[in-house]
Amino acid sequence: MILHTLRLRSFRAHAESEFDLAPSINLLYGANGAGKTNVLEAVHYLCLTKSFTASRDRYAVRKDAPYFEIEGRIGQVREEPMTVRLAYVPGEGKSIFVNGAELDRLADIVGTLPVVVFSPEDYDLTAGGPSERRRFVNNILSQARSVYMETLMKYRRARRQRNEVLRSYKKRSAPPPDELLAPWTEKLVGLGSRIVHRRQQFLQAFADDLEEAYRRIDAVAERPTIEYDTIADLAPDATPDAIEDAFRAALARKQGQERDRGTTLVGPQRDELVFRLDDLEVRRYGSQGQHRTFAMALKLAQYFYLQQRNDTEPLLLLDDAFGKLDAERTGVFLDLLRSDAVGQSLVTATRRGPFEPALNAEPASHRALQVRPGGGTAAVAPDPEYARGEATAANGAASAPTGADAASTSRD
Repeated sequence: MILHTLRLRSFRAHAESEFDLAPSINLLYGANGAGKTNVLEAVHYLCLTKSFTASRDRYAVRKDAPYFEIEGRIGQVREEPMTVRLAYVPGEGKSIFVNGAELDRLADIVGTLPVVVFSPEDYDLTAGGPSERRRFVNNILSQARSVYMETLMKYRRARRQRNEVLRSYKKRSAPPPDELLAPWTEKLVGLGSRIVHRRQQFLQAFADDLEEAYRRIDAVAERPTIEYDTIADLAPDATPDAIEDAFRAALARKQGQERDRGTTLVGPQRDELVFRLDDLEVRRYGSQGQHRTFAMALKLAQYFYLQQRNDTEPLLLLDDAFGKLDAERTGVFLDLLRSDAVGQSLVTATRRGPFEPALNAEPASHRALQVRPGGGTAAVAPDPEYARGEATAANGAASAPTGADAASTSRD
């Protein structure tokens, strides 16, 4: 997947920004608050129809604007180039168009344009609550398998309906009648068991990707592992039938508590992932460096997992990912971005300097874009000095003799 051109209109700090991107590393640099992260957020909207920040859609609309619009021209996804446009109007919602045709559902684009994000918030992935880790798994599986996302959405609807029944009988002396609760319980068990089974399968496969990612970015001989804490004491290779039996038994044990609290207390919405380095639980005992490295390895492993299971290379977004890395680790990661292991990437930073060796090595493959505020709006433009380098490289390639001309020149 290659994002060739991106256009933002009335999005965050950008009144109107349009620019081209290179096939490998694209550095967006400028002062804090200039609008760099907005660009990555816009790309994420195109790929997954939502922001990777916690804010609501309406907050992404530029002040006093009636809507926002994002458009990208994308190659190497299908046989023909794609133009994807997402528009949001407060009060009306979002619409997404592929080559001018509106999709029936926003969810239909998920998985078509795989994307992975590194951001400062990744610290919460290893140090925060379990919801962050469940969201991480859901993000990967929803992009890798559309059926997983469908199952997850159906499960959430069934749980909401079951919770409504439980809440309506919370203060009554009698429990909910079976004819009201049982149908939702059966849907909950069937759908939830499929989610748990798919997560188990995923984590077994993901273990190899995580080890490979850790090996690439860290020289320490610690083995990263993920322990899956789910319904009861299920074996990692439990069958769907065994998961359903355990689910029903756990619900039966929690029946009284659910009635008292008016909510469902068993299911994949309560799953936890425990990250370890050898025997060390990272969340409780890891150093800041170990947290940071483990989170980066998780995101890199996500990239490898999607790369192997999708028809196209994922797009890699790195939001201030190098700010707290030492020079050695920055160099290792930049080498990885330049290698064949990773496709196109968009990187934000406050300075261009640390990236110059990588950018200057292959100016036709990489690009530096300066993001700066001006006149009340953000502006994105090729860095003048770097653009001259790109032009020189392009002219040199154009004037270099090739084919029969090259052979003739060498004979002379």
